Amino acid sequence: MVDKARARILCTAFACGRRHDFKLFKDSKTRLHPKTQSLTDSGYLGIAKLHGNATLPKKRSKKHPLTRQDKAANRSISRRRVLNENVIGAVKKFKIVSDKYRNRRKRFALRFNLIAGIYNFELAT
Repeated sequence: MVDKARARILCTAFACGRRHDFKLFKDSKTRLHPKTQSLTDSGYLGIAKLHGNATLPKKRSKKHPLTRQDKAANRSISRRRVLNENVIGAVKKFKIVSDKYRNRRKRFALRFNLIAGIYNFELAT
């Protein structure tokens, strides 16, 4: 989770092996304040049941293409979400997420949280 106002990493969650982002979010038991607005990508389709103040883009299907209004709404959501993607890109510079992790799995969460702390510290200076 990323704080939009300060561009800081607030919360991290991990799982062994491959796991979908939304499944990981549900399993982490992380809950948001009802007044907090969450901007997610289209992978978090069921988040409206967990958090009422969630904004996610509309998906198209073969039989139901997106209208111009839907495309414009998706574009505006993407513009607001670009900060999240920039933070993910900055964390990937450390190569812990972008490459295959070849060290002890028990230490992955510790190392990733240390990297998140370093990233947050760089923002403060």
